[in-house]
Amino acid sequence: RGRAGGFPARGAQRGAMSTAQLLTIDTQHDDLVHGVAWDHYSKRLATCSSDRTIRLYDVSGQVYQPVGVLHGHEGPVWEVTFAHPKFGNLLASCSYDGVVIVHREVEANVWAKAYIHRYHRASVNSVSWAPHEFGLILACASSDGKVSVLEYSPDADTWSHDLRTGVIANDSVGCNAVSWAPYAASSGGAPPVRRLVTGACDNTVRVWRYGEGGWESEFSSAEPNASTHEDWVRDVAWAPHSGLPCNLIASCSEDGKVFIWQQDDGGEGWAPQLVYQAEVPVWRVSWSVTGGVLAVSCGDHSVVLLKQAVDGAWQEVASVADTTD
Repeated sequence: RGRAGGFPARGAQRGAMSTAQLLTIDTQHDDLVHGVAWDHYSKRLATCSSDRTIRLYDVSGQVYQPVGVLHGHEGPVWEVTFAHPKFGNLLASCSYDGVVIVHREVEANVWAKAYIHRYHRASVNSVSWAPHEFGLILACASSDGKVSVLEYSPDADTWSHDLRTGVIANDSVGCNAVSWAPYAASSGGAPPVRRLVTGACDNTVRVWRYGEGGWESEFSSAEPNASTHEDWVRDVAWAPHSGLPCNLIASCSEDGKVFIWQQDDGGEGWAPQLVYQAEVPVWRVSWSVTGGVLAVSCGDHSVVLLKQAVDGAWQEVASVADTTD
């Protein structure tokens, strides 16, 4: 059965990362586990799998308790993500079946489908909620090369996406990942604006900005002298705002490389820095809450933690290997 392993024991985050106690959870999935998500308060855990289900766990105590199984997808479920709690208990999921489902908790541990998004014609590989200050907005990245942006209207109690301003024609090969910029992202003193980053099967990282006419391209790593990844970009993650006068984006690829892209406050370009080279494909990158540590999930079932040193170099500070059979 699928396992979700390598979770720090509750309270262990405050100790040294290299000595944190780790727990392995038998998720009861009947196939590969593809995604794991914590809620805003780290009291609930969601996992998704090729068995077409989503499983929920209460992690508020010292013991992880299964509290629900969500159905609805007709293919492997690639990713799940919780919305900000100001909108209630909402969980978005995406699948190989091309469908995005927004699940809502209607009473304790009882979930219903709040909205089913059937716009895409191919697998939807990634979903990401916008910063809550912008409203209840969900970006969905698909193998059809498009990113659709769903928005909830509380006045009309409806979900919708504008076919002119709510769809990004990202690429012609397939989009694997999408991540929003934090609300307080550095923008040279300008008011906050919606921005997101995507990673695609054309080996390219792209940054998009929302303007008066809809989504506009801000940056592409396919531009001259910017090429970095030599294979599919599997994941991208915009770092939380840390108070520093710069923006940081992490990207990883089938080529085993992990880059961190930096944009200085008020700058237009993005400078890449190779921070890790694995001998296997790298599947996921994820920032800590403060943006100080980057977790790198590799194809050999290992997770590496990277942290920036005083001299600006990123160093490996801990690693976890899957020792389960």
